[in-house]
Amino acid sequence: MRNKNYKGRCEKRTSEKSREICRIYDDIQKTYLSVLEGRGDIAEIRCNVWLEGLEMGDYTSDFVCIKADGDLLVRECVFRKYLTKPKTVKLLDVSRTYWQRRGVQDWGLVIDCTRCTMPVWKDGGELQGYEPCTEEMLREQTGIVLCKMEELDADRKKTAYERFTWIAGILPFLAEDGKRSRMIAALAAQHQVSRQTIRSYLCQYLAYQDPCVLAPCQKKKGRPLTPDEKNMRWALNRFYYTKNQNSLSTAYTQMLKERYCDAAGKLLPEYPSIHQFRYFYRKHKDLRGQYISRDGKSAYQRNHRPLLGDGVQAFAPAVGVGMLDATVCDIYLVNEAGGLVGRPILTACVDAYSSLCCGYMLSWEGGTYSLRGLMLNVLADKQEHCRKHGIEIERNAWDCGQLPATLVTDMGSEYVSETFGQIADLGVTLVHLPAYRPELKGPVEKFFDLVQESYKPYLKGRGVIEPDFQERGAHDYRKDACLTMEDFEKVILRCILYYNTRRVLENFPYTEKILAAGIRPHASDVWNYGKTQPGASLIPVTRENLILTLFPRVTGRFTKYGLKVNRMRYKNEHFADRFLRGGTVTVAYNPEDVSMVWLIEDGTYIPFDLIEGRYAGKSLEEVQGMQEAKKQLVRAAAEETIQAKIDLADHIGAIASAATRGGKTKIRDIRENRRKEQNRTHRDYWKGGKQDA
Repeated sequence: MRNKNYKGRCEKRTSEKSREICRIYDDIQKTYLSVLEGRGDIAEIRCNVWLEGLEMGDYTSDFVCIKADGDLLVRECVFRKYLTKPKTVKLLDVSRTYWQRRGVQDWGLVIDCTRCTMPVWKDGGELQGYEPCTEEMLREQTGIVLCKMEELDADRKKTAYERFTWIAGILPFLAEDGKRSRMIAALAAQHQVSRQTIRSYLCQYLAYQDPCVLAPCQKKKGRPLTPDEKNMRWALNRFYYTKNQNSLSTAYTQMLKERYCDAAGKLLPEYPSIHQFRYFYRKHKDLRGQYISRDGKSAYQRNHRPLLGDGVQAFAPAVGVGMLDATVCDIYLVNEAGGLVGRPILTACVDAYSSLCCGYMLSWEGGTYSLRGLMLNVLADKQEHCRKHGIEIERNAWDCGQLPATLVTDMGSEYVSETFGQIADLGVTLVHLPAYRPELKGPVEKFFDLVQESYKPYLKGRGVIEPDFQERGAHDYRKDACLTMEDFEKVILRCILYYNTRRVLENFPYTEKILAAGIRPHASDVWNYGKTQPGASLIPVTRENLILTLFPRVTGRFTKYGLKVNRMRYKNEHFADRFLRGGTVTVAYNPEDVSMVWLIEDGTYIPFDLIEGRYAGKSLEEVQGMQEAKKQLVRAAAEETIQAKIDLADHIGAIASAATRGGKTKIRDIRENRRKEQNRTHRDYWKGGKQDA
């Protein structure tokens, strides 16, 4: 028996003989439920039946069963240790009286019979009539299955021997109750366990005479989920582990609405509590699955995944892996006249191994234009470049004038474009990282952070953007702008020089060889050392070859009028035969000046000059504008031409109609008729001209 409102831990089980879910609160109930299920004379089982109308309060009987003959069977489950408790005795007496008044004759108790106690001496005659307990019976009653010591894993074997060592000193004094009790108390204090635990170990060993019985039980892989737990798992998958990012409370409410309401939408009497729902979530939650299902796999890869690799150096073990990216600088700039222009774009190439900035491009325009400028800056003489901006440096402070053999980019349109992909013609390998994975090119991302953190504290109030620039009521930082692009480029150069030559590489993986060489922990020193080592992969390229490689390409066509490219004609005196034969070819062109194009054959660039001089020196955009304007002009005049043709036809028809004469034309004396007409129409233009004057 137990209180109807008992809130202790319970196990829910289904039974073929029960119409509802059975709530099991202790091992006796659990064992006896299996017994009742196996009895053929039991037709229906009901658990925890309310004893309605008791003066003592609301209590339930553990089992009320209907037999096959229609009679009732009532059983109360009680632990033997509680049988002497006055309250237990009173409750059992109330239960027996309650059911006897309702005509139940088969009322009884279910008591745990197997209990380990300290051994006592008994006279042999007192044991007459008892049946000896075999190992099979003992195993069936206790549920303990012995195995060989060799079959135990290392942890269970260690624990079994430790526990046996504890009780081994007690075995010689089993018959001396006082000394045995003192030793048990001392062992409990020494090992910080209860005395009952020591007694339990001692009794188990005495019953089985095998140290293996002291091994801890092997953890079960898991029990089957109850119906409520299955509903909670369903609700978590359906409402919590989704991109909607619902709270646990919302998922719980949705579960009750879908699984614990009747057809009218009313909540059923029996349902899990929010505390059970939260406990089930905490016990079974999968953090990886939670991050991916709620935030997406990209966010998991960026922010939550375990960092088990050896850093970027595992991807770039030597100099020659450049990582490219671009960012909008956190500052507003003005032009020479003081007019606001906006925020510039900084594009950079950073070596993944040494973290050296190999080159940069500061411009107002992104896309392939900024990439072309970046690649040219990578090849440029940095000492001369800094001198143009009034900065003097040593050559070894920024000694980079070759292309990295591998360029790592994201999936930006300019990086995956066909134009930038042509850089592979120089032997460069392009690696495109997955979208939304900035952590895979951490060196260049960190470069932007460090550079901006370097200048922002000193340019506050001069156009630098603060974190609150998008908040309502924040200061308009555009009004503070005062630096021009030339001024800001000097600032960026100073920041890059500090980044390359003075920033300490705290986490660089120094090897014994690098330590022996005494390489200082600066990017420029590591770069200068690394590019002389085996494995460094740098490609020497001329400036002209790089420019031609990065020019956009288009298909041209040979005709007898020249090489036609972008609706313009080009010539080369050495290709007369090709002009006559025709055919299509690949041509590189400069969108800033159409005066020349380059035919690409066998990896060489052959120049062709523009034939149409009116387009010389103009950009492709200007030429296309002129061609479009011409097309519009011709299209507008075409309508007038059609009308003029119609009018011409009308006039000719009218004249022809007026000249029509009756009868046939005389075809005799044609020469005489021609001479007479010549004389009639002949004019003296000198005299006629003077008369007209």
